[in-house]
Amino acid sequence: MDALARHWRLLLGAATALVTGAALVLGVAGGAFAATLFSDDFQDGNANGWTTSGGTWSVVSDGTQVYRQTGTSGDARARAGSSSWTDYTVQARVKPLSFNGTNRFAAVLARTQSSTSYYYLALRSNNTVELKKLVNGTGTTLGVASVTVTLNTWYTLAIEVTGSTLRGRVNGNLVATATDTQYAAGNVGVATFNATASFDDVVVSTVAGPSPSPSASTSSPPAGPSLFVATNGNDTNPGTIDRPLRTIQRGVDLAQAGTTINIRAGTYAPTTNIQVNKNGTSSARITMTAYNGERVVIDGEQMPHTPAPLDASIPRPERGALHVEGDWWRFIGLEIINGPYAIFALDANNDIFERLVTRNNYESGLHIQGSSSNNQVLELDSSGNRDPRNNGESADGLAIKEGSGSGNVVRGARLWNNSDDGFDAWEFLTPIRVENSVAWGNGVNRWGFPNFPGDGNGFKMGGGDVDPPANHTVRNSIAFDNARGGFIDNGNPGSLTVDRNTAYRNGGTGFDFADSTSTLTKNLSVRNATAVSLGSSTGSGNSWNLGGTWDDSSLISTDPSIITGPRNPDGTIRHSDFLVPRNNVDVGARI
Repeated sequence: MDALARHWRLLLGAATALVTGAALVLGVAGGAFAATLFSDDFQDGNANGWTTSGGTWSVVSDGTQVYRQTGTSGDARARAGSSSWTDYTVQARVKPLSFNGTNRFAAVLARTQSSTSYYYLALRSNNTVELKKLVNGTGTTLGVASVTVTLNTWYTLAIEVTGSTLRGRVNGNLVATATDTQYAAGNVGVATFNATASFDDVVVSTVAGPSPSPSASTSSPPAGPSLFVATNGNDTNPGTIDRPLRTIQRGVDLAQAGTTINIRAGTYAPTTNIQVNKNGTSSARITMTAYNGERVVIDGEQMPHTPAPLDASIPRPERGALHVEGDWWRFIGLEIINGPYAIFALDANNDIFERLVTRNNYESGLHIQGSSSNNQVLELDSSGNRDPRNNGESADGLAIKEGSGSGNVVRGARLWNNSDDGFDAWEFLTPIRVENSVAWGNGVNRWGFPNFPGDGNGFKMGGGDVDPPANHTVRNSIAFDNARGGFIDNGNPGSLTVDRNTAYRNGGTGFDFADSTSTLTKNLSVRNATAVSLGSSTGSGNSWNLGGTWDDSSLISTDPSIITGPRNPDGTIRHSDFLVPRNNVDVGARI
């Protein structure tokens, strides 16, 4: 170790401990992880696999592609999935557009038997949500709660069915619980009754059970080809649950399309980075997962470039404690710390990065670069990442930059206390969709870097000297307490969609889209150094269009403790009234 690297390790040790402590206070959630049975975000422009009954259904654009029902009378149903599914959660984003009469609804269905028999959770025009069952067209109410239902507003509805127990949630909040034995299995659906509505991001996942103790080695392995890795294993073992492998790299080397690499609890500290260079297929992903939600930590401290000296570069193959150049992978429930980047994905396609924690790394937490398309970043927590080799100039919570590829989606990310930006799309030339995410505290020099150059934006939506127009979308997201901007185009000349976001108490401009021709709709800017800078961008329904006084007194809550605390069991961010306007004013994010 040279003298400069040793100096940086000593300097950063205390800061790392402080940031780690902050992460513990913020409650990065553990618990068991569910497997996805089905998902459809309709970005392929079709509704293949869905069967409709009544109404007029089509895939249309609403910022992104959604599944819309436009008939105004009677029942309209669309169903998908397997009739053999038993215990699961079905979740969808639902936007009621119009109600034709009183007590009308838009709903999510579970355990459907036919177009007239199923369980459902319905948002009703009378400002209630009802958990009900329908038996041959006759409805029975199982639970009801008061919910303000506003047209043209997205709500996340979820029904969990486990044995005879039913639970309904709206925006992550439990609103109804019931016991019923009418239906034991069935597929899923969305529906309206004398209403028009849009539906998006339908996800069906198995119900996560309690995590077993690390010694529970007699558990049955999951279905399909499986390999097991444990800290007490041996790479000469066959990789079974009772004779596990020792290293994650050996699991990757043995994996084939369809394999699940189950990693048991513990800390794994390889001296070189884990290389993921093979491919799954569209019908047989390769999965790397924390087994049954056990806590798995990949510690990159012993790898090269942790940290790299000032002004040094990191060779691309050595970037990332987890270096990904494979397609059709799914990474679930891993915690990655102290790496030369946590995850560096290069020319990676059709990968899912789900419920990951990337903290205190010596570069960005998750970095996707090159020719990379159709990747999903779901429920990421990325914090405390910094880059001593650049004095803090380039370490973001999440970076999708310097590349191109369609279909990349970020959903439910929390990005905080990183040295540069929360999210950075620098020189990524193809539209990215970011939604339901939060960025705070970025760009603050917590490490004592000299001449600190960290940018400190919540969401940096493109930019760069060679950046042609990139029409990114950011919606229903919050940026607060960042050193500089909340949401910025950063010189990206594209036509971005900026919809229902909130910028609060940022050190620069809340919404800076002066270099683009963007459309800003129903955004909220409060207590930023500058509220908005539009240039040639346009918009409507934003707080600055509505006028009036916007300060803390106009908000229900300025307490971020719920939104920054433990996640819901399903991995989503817990709902709160943080930064929600009083008096039901229809601007800003709802998370």
